[in-house]
Amino acid sequence: MEAKSSDCRMTDGDTNLPTIERKLGLQIWSIENMKMVPVPEKAYGTFFEGDCYIILHTKRTSRGSAVDLHYWIGKDSSQDEQGAAAMYVTQMDNALRGNPVQHREVQEHESETFRSYFRNGIIYKKGGVASGFKHVETNMYNIKRLLHVKGKKHVSATEVALSWDSFNKGDVFLLDLGKVLIQWNGPSCSIAEKSRGLALARSIRDSERGGRAQIGIIDNEKDSPDLMQIMKMVLGERHGELRDAIPDTKADELQKANVRLYHVYEKDSDLVVQEIATRPLTQDLLQHEDCYILDQGGFKIYVWRGKASSPEEKKAAFTRAVGFMQAKGYPSSTNIEVINDGAESAMFKQLFQRWTEKDEAQGLGKVYTTGKIAKVEQVKFDTTQLHARPELAAEQRMVDDASGEIEVWRIEDLQMQPVNPKTYGQFYGGDCYLVLYTYQRSGRPHYVLYMWQGRHASVDEITACALNAIELDKKYGDEAVQVRVTMGKEPTHFLAIFKGKLIIYEGGTSRAQKSMPEPAIRLFQVRGTDEMNTKATEVPARASSLNSNDVFLLTTSQVCYLWCGKGCSGDEREMAKMVADIVSKRDKHTILEGQEPAEFWEALGGKAPYASEKRFQEQTTHYQPRLFECSNQTGRFIMTEVVGFCQEDLDEDDVMLLDTWEEIFLWIGKTSNTYERNEAIASAKEYLKTHPAGRDLATPIILVKQGYEPLNFTGWFNAWDPYKWSDGKSYEEMKNSLGDVSAISEIKVNETTDLNNISLNQRTLNMTSSAGSSTASASPDYKSHYNHSESNSYSNSSNYNSNSSPSLVPNGEGIYSREVLMNKTVDELPEGVDPTKKEYYLSDADFHDIFGKSKDEFYQMPKWKQQNEKKQYGLF
Repeated sequence: MEAKSSDCRMTDGDTNLPTIERKLGLQIWSIENMKMVPVPEKAYGTFFEGDCYIILHTKRTSRGSAVDLHYWIGKDSSQDEQGAAAMYVTQMDNALRGNPVQHREVQEHESETFRSYFRNGIIYKKGGVASGFKHVETNMYNIKRLLHVKGKKHVSATEVALSWDSFNKGDVFLLDLGKVLIQWNGPSCSIAEKSRGLALARSIRDSERGGRAQIGIIDNEKDSPDLMQIMKMVLGERHGELRDAIPDTKADELQKANVRLYHVYEKDSDLVVQEIATRPLTQDLLQHEDCYILDQGGFKIYVWRGKASSPEEKKAAFTRAVGFMQAKGYPSSTNIEVINDGAESAMFKQLFQRWTEKDEAQGLGKVYTTGKIAKVEQVKFDTTQLHARPELAAEQRMVDDASGEIEVWRIEDLQMQPVNPKTYGQFYGGDCYLVLYTYQRSGRPHYVLYMWQGRHASVDEITACALNAIELDKKYGDEAVQVRVTMGKEPTHFLAIFKGKLIIYEGGTSRAQKSMPEPAIRLFQVRGTDEMNTKATEVPARASSLNSNDVFLLTTSQVCYLWCGKGCSGDEREMAKMVADIVSKRDKHTILEGQEPAEFWEALGGKAPYASEKRFQEQTTHYQPRLFECSNQTGRFIMTEVVGFCQEDLDEDDVMLLDTWEEIFLWIGKTSNTYERNEAIASAKEYLKTHPAGRDLATPIILVKQGYEPLNFTGWFNAWDPYKWSDGKSYEEMKNSLGDVSAISEIKVNETTDLNNISLNQRTLNMTSSAGSSTASASPDYKSHYNHSESNSYSNSSNYNSNSSPSLVPNGEGIYSREVLMNKTVDELPEGVDPTKKEYYLSDADFHDIFGKSKDEFYQMPKWKQQNEKKQYGLF
């Protein structure tokens, strides 16, 4: 939920900078006559191509708040306006004490961060303030325009020429005639593109027309003759074939991986740019006294400003970045991000091999401070909380409390051979295994299928392991979550299901016919404090393998030594005793570090130096999970990041990659492309290989199917709705909810018909009225430039939405303050207010402040979720 703005306001010493509220959420200004003028909230997401804008976005984070400051350049804006926008951004950065991450955005090439602010899409309008255009027009219906809609996750709509020449086969086009909106879907459009196009059409209907426009959809021209008749009236007859869709020119992952760091400084009034490092970059390259440019393969340019760099250097950041961009021959649309020492963005940090910060809280409240020796403590957590708190399941990488059932198979002669349950938990480096874990959730079984790959297994065995996993998955209705586990990189839940008895043998096999005898002397390193987190790993049997922080088991033909390092705990010693009974049937001798008998060293081949310092952990910054849409159909591996992601971003025809650093999840939509589905694991491996930070290629990869998501996946999403796939509306259902608008109304349509009077016949659903009052509540400050006289257009009572929003009987403007509506009985409500729809009488601003979403987004939620939120805020 958005927080209320504070009374505190920020200003800069420069009188040109207006007073700006410190509040969470979005604030937008346009540049008019070289001044910053606020844009009304109702117009957020609409940008004139002849103007420049400044966008301030503030959100809560675990460390306080994160501030992003953007200046947006329309393709037809003047150099003076661009210069003014850049100047204001610098002043605002000073007023905010260097906390914001600054962005330069160019029309149609905006960053994913920028696009994420506008969930219903961005609309580019021709013209600008200088031409007399306004964000909110007084005559709402005197409109005739064609919008070209592009994008699957974050869409944009560009006003194009009213001509069939503007169309192509692969995109969505919206013909806006004021009272009628016709969505034409190209024959090659995906369901996601059609759905996002419809969301944009509904947004225009509800926010710009107060709900009083009708929407018609053309999926197949032959099935929509009446709508096509209107289109031909406006665009003329179509001659010739439509053009093929033009694919987006996106940077592939190989290009993004080509990171280079440059030191930027002045020498004898000349600007010097010196390359100092390439991938993988390390944090110590950034010196606080200097400024640097990080070039991500021409895809994006970052400017990092050290705390101790001069004010002149800081002020020149954007100028230097633009000069660098020009010198490199990059397009003028290249995205630029300016960041300050200590206020780095998550995307910037993730370009480095490791990023550490002072006093960074980790996991469940552990804090480590750089410069101090700290033992890595195993934090116990209550597994009964996992279902109630899915975010805990995600953080701890736990599907459940590990109390389910296990079946284990070994790959032998490329087939599955059952493993003796007495030896469950023992894995040999020369083998591959399949582990099926079954657990109950909501009264039905769920499955996790682990594919464990030994370090010394053959390529054929690894391939057979994957193929057998597919067959086993089919046996369980394609519902299993598949996890690729590389030896030595076992995930937390994998350890937990073996209850402290997980033992990894370096080589050999568990087959009955062993080709080599087992070694007489073996050394195992045991780590863990309880049954949920313990693992024993075989290491070379020599003294240099020891470590003072751990317990080691040394097995010989006569005895088994439990060697306890000085830094180990009592819990660790107890777990080692349990493992010792499995790896050796010989007598057990416990020895403390420093009190070893001669026979102990003899078995290890003699004394040698080993790690004796207490284990030190630098506090790595808490990794912010990232969601990507994957595509490699074109032969180039392309990933598009979804910033500020939520469950709605998982479309049925997608393959999505969720990177939580310790694990990679691949989410497979039900109707996703077969080729991309089959190539998903290869895509994840390619992602790790090309990651700028030089990632560990053995990172676990987890395959998740739509509708069968485990808690350790859903916990990364805010407010996951388990009923979305069953209750959520499909594109066809959203389309049908518009009613039957396939026929022209009673009026005879011909070339002389007034287009502004066209309406669509509603055979099954009466949509003749709609709520307009909520849009007429702009503050007086805006009225000089953004004239809100919509109330003249909406004198009738109306329905907001065709299927789920309330009927509104206006009382004055039909808008009431939250105090009048919240926690009130029927008798206490103003006359005419529908007590079952109190929330609808809130202003748009109050509604968003209370619910954290727009009315349109709220009424698209399932009914039960609407009721729950209304109860929560006293509006039920």
